[in-house]
Amino acid sequence: MVNKKATILAYKCSDENRMSIESALASTFELSFHSDPLIFQKEVSQKPFDVILMNFHKENGSKQQLLEKIQEQTPSTPVILACQSEETLEIDKSFEPIIYDVLNLPLSPGRIKRSVRHAIEQRRQENELAYLRRTQNIVYSFDRIIAESESFKAVIKSLRKFALTDATILLTGATGTGKSYLSGTVHYNSPRREHPFIKINCANIPETLLESELFGHERGSFTGADKQRIGRFEQADGGTIFLDEIGEISLEIQSKLLRVLEDKSFERIGGNKTIKVDVRLIAATNKDLQDLIMQGKFREDLYYRISVLPVHLPPLKDRPKCLAALAENLLEKSIKSLNKGNITGFSEEVLSLIQGYEWPGNIRQLANTVERAVILEDDDQISLSSMHIPEMGRPHAPLIQTTESLEVHEKELILRALSDNHWVQKDAAKCLDISPRALNYKIKKFGITHPNWRKHKKE
Repeated sequence: MVNKKATILAYKCSDENRMSIESALASTFELSFHSDPLIFQKEVSQKPFDVILMNFHKENGSKQQLLEKIQEQTPSTPVILACQSEETLEIDKSFEPIIYDVLNLPLSPGRIKRSVRHAIEQRRQENELAYLRRTQNIVYSFDRIIAESESFKAVIKSLRKFALTDATILLTGATGTGKSYLSGTVHYNSPRREHPFIKINCANIPETLLESELFGHERGSFTGADKQRIGRFEQADGGTIFLDEIGEISLEIQSKLLRVLEDKSFERIGGNKTIKVDVRLIAATNKDLQDLIMQGKFREDLYYRISVLPVHLPPLKDRPKCLAALAENLLEKSIKSLNKGNITGFSEEVLSLIQGYEWPGNIRQLANTVERAVILEDDDQISLSSMHIPEMGRPHAPLIQTTESLEVHEKELILRALSDNHWVQKDAAKCLDISPRALNYKIKKFGITHPNWRKHKKE
């Protein structure tokens, strides 16, 4: 992994202050000094900087104009001001979001170094939080992966080795086989583990928005682009980016992705700054990319670039020895997250059912089925009545006659829709073809709860 130096742009520094800045930062950071406002503005508009240092005097109106330019061109870059006295500093409140710190003159090398380091770290954390939708509570460890079947043991053995490299990995396999989790396991057991791990499902993002999501955009670059946006590749700098369902991206975006992999550079939409990034790519797909190449839907050169280390994940039906242990593990997680400590395990009939079923939806289907069963179960063991596996071909239930049985059926449908849509009520309502308000009423009526809802409510 390339250790790229962070870049610092300093403006209007006296000889004394420049010496202090160089003493504090020259050995670790790439420094640029400018005193001409026009050159300064050109630098800000054409090159990405990690921090901007500015000598500031309240009576100098041109500095206010330069702050406006910074806020317009690169609002995510923290600005550190140097002035005679922080108490007398008067700045328009509209600039507060970009101003990270204010240092008193004369500048102290130690104070400069601490401020710059903290600004860079805060920016990294803010970028990561802006894109991660929820705090990751999964423990990524190869030792925790259930691999009893020989085919899956071979997969894990390969991924342990691949994690130590920087090469691109292509994970193939059916939906629900664990591609997302294994990509995280590779990252968190690699030399990049202290840097961001960013996941994007390309199939879930409209094609018109995907390019902006991946590479970012500049303010005014298209209708609705009212501010600059940092893309996922830029946010993942130094770390790993996981592109799920890579077979869904357009040929145009494929071309830009190929450039990022080969040159480690790109431009935001509507921008002219060339942004350099050091990112490892892990791609995944449940499609046959070779077939897509034959159809002219996937670039052959991109395929060879992403499949340096190809790994195929076997479906759950080919991992029969893993089923019981996987189900028990998923049950333990659901019991803990749903606070159903009265449940002690599966009944023998349920375990037999689990092991005798092929699970076409793989681990995701098994996890959803177990979670739903935990919610429905009132006794101390998961019983057959709580296991909902419609694909089993079991006899259809007789026509529902009573209000009570109708409500039970309705509750099961709602639970299934919520589980299949990761407990996002809006998506579940769409799946059920009812309004979000109607679904919310039903959720309250049946007393349905989920830990994620409580967490988001607190936030």
